[in-house]
Amino acid sequence: MPLRKSYRTHKAGSFKRLKLVEEELANPQDHEVQVKVKAVGLNFADVFAILGLYSATPEGSFIPGLEYSGEIIAKGSKVQDFEIGDRVMGVTRFGAYTTHINIDGAYVSKIPDSWSYEEGASFLVQALTAYYGLFYLGNLQKGDTVLIHSAAGGVGILANRMAQKSGAFTIGTIGSAAKINLLKKEGYQKYIVRSKHFKKDLEEALHGRALDVIMECIGGKIFKIGYDMLAPQGRVVNYGSARYGGTSNSPNWPRLAWLYLTRPKIDPQKMIENNKGILGFNLIWLYEKKELMQQILKELEALHMEPPFIGHRFNFEQMHEALKLFQSGKTTGKVVLTID
Repeated sequence: MPLRKSYRTHKAGSFKRLKLVEEELANPQDHEVQVKVKAVGLNFADVFAILGLYSATPEGSFIPGLEYSGEIIAKGSKVQDFEIGDRVMGVTRFGAYTTHINIDGAYVSKIPDSWSYEEGASFLVQALTAYYGLFYLGNLQKGDTVLIHSAAGGVGILANRMAQKSGAFTIGTIGSAAKINLLKKEGYQKYIVRSKHFKKDLEEALHGRALDVIMECIGGKIFKIGYDMLAPQGRVVNYGSARYGGTSNSPNWPRLAWLYLTRPKIDPQKMIENNKGILGFNLIWLYEKKELMQQILKELEALHMEPPFIGHRFNFEQMHEALKLFQSGKTTGKVVLTID
């Protein structure tokens, strides 16, 4: 059994509990492959899980992390679609902050030949979130207008690229003017720096267009303003709520309680009267729907997406530094850690 290094926390609730440990890894089971991890991608769900703010967070000791890439070094007797030496990218229900991982072969895909390991570790979680949100829940159609929050982040960039491929009109929102140039480079038709003038800025960006779909991950007043401006039969796809995040090592419970109590309230009766909808999901739910996930992966492959944008690279030993930057909200694109 190989030895591996993993970032493990004995209990969710604080970044200070996340420690690098050495442990044994069992041989892969019949349907599993064993991957020597080369790169790990960070996601907002990682932060929430470490802090204990994610409903799917495991009880007790666990290894955070949802996505990675690497090389297959062993496989179970019933694995037929992969060979030892294959370069793969994968998703997992936690456990990616490690140097080696055993995973069901259904949850890995081969990395495109022209992509690096870092790019492979930057794609699946964001792509699955963006694609399922836009097309399965949002029913995005050619000519629709979609508002994409956190537009310079991993999900936001891929959602824009997918929406552009479908012929939609995209409006991106960001928290800092420093990210404007990236949005221009990525081809957003309009962009908004979120502020107290968000309603006015959104009205100007729409310029008479109907707002059909919102990829929502902010929450609070931003959520409510967008919802109120939806066109009849408009859809909010809610896959996160960044306002509950912070920059401290542990949750600020009084602040979180206040945010929770002051969250927007939507009247179901008014939804009927106004012909609007809200659909929420998280990737852990999708992870459990293996057949659906496999179908989406095939559809993503058919899109021939360009490599994801990586904004920040760290070494595996710099995990805490990378997470601190990720918490700050100052990142663009994907944050990736590489393993020698």
